[in-house]
Amino acid sequence: MSRTALSGSQFCVGKFWKSLPLTLLLFVTVALPASAQEKEKLWRTLTVSGRGMESIPTTLSLVNLGVEIQGKTAQEVQQEAAKRSSAVVALLKSRNVEKLETTGIRLNPVYSYTNNVQRITGYAASNTVSFRLPTEKAGTLLDDAVKAGATQINGVSFIASDEAIAAAREVALKEATQDAQKQADAVLSSLGLKSKEIISIQVNNASAPPPPVFLRAQAAKVAEDVSTPVVGGEQDVEASVTLQISY
Repeated sequence: MSRTALSGSQFCVGKFWKSLPLTLLLFVTVALPASAQEKEKLWRTLTVSGRGMESIPTTLSLVNLGVEIQGKTAQEVQQEAAKRSSAVVALLKSRNVEKLETTGIRLNPVYSYTNNVQRITGYAASNTVSFRLPTEKAGTLLDDAVKAGATQINGVSFIASDEAIAAAREVALKEATQDAQKQADAVLSSLGLKSKEIISIQVNNASAPPPPVFLRAQAAKVAEDVSTPVVGGEQDVEASVTLQISY
């Protein structure tokens, strides 16, 4: 091939590439296969999951209580329920409880059945509220709430403060990360291998499970005592972390 012909071919090829759209050129660049080192880096990885758990004392009580009234007319029971509920709420506010909110307002007919015939014999109204307070004050407050007009203690559960849970979550995450790293070191050392770098980190879970609840019947039975004893316990905050490590 002559030098003139070769130069013409080179010119045509250069002109061809210059004429291609920019988007196509970008596509060609991205579609290039990964290097052998990058492929090997992806193949030679170990994935491990670690767990951490921190136990902290429960210092707060979550309480759900209410007023239930039965009577002959809807207006009668609703007014009485509202009157007693207002007295209970006023007591709770005077004790500076936290996160006080209404959780239910109900008014239902009460039926009786005679010879398979359904009749309305009265009405039942109930108002319920929830709140939280320091556990050491819960027993006295429950007693006073019953005196103020509360007729139901629907549930009592125990939790740690928000600040304590947040601090425990950080500790649990550190423990989970260390546990995952320890597992990886044990596996690789037993195979005569060494870890190089952490490819990815995934936090799977870092939360406090819902606290156990004393059921309505249990709490009501305790509330019959002269001075209601309320004792908290411990709450577990758990965390799970997954590491992907190259070797």
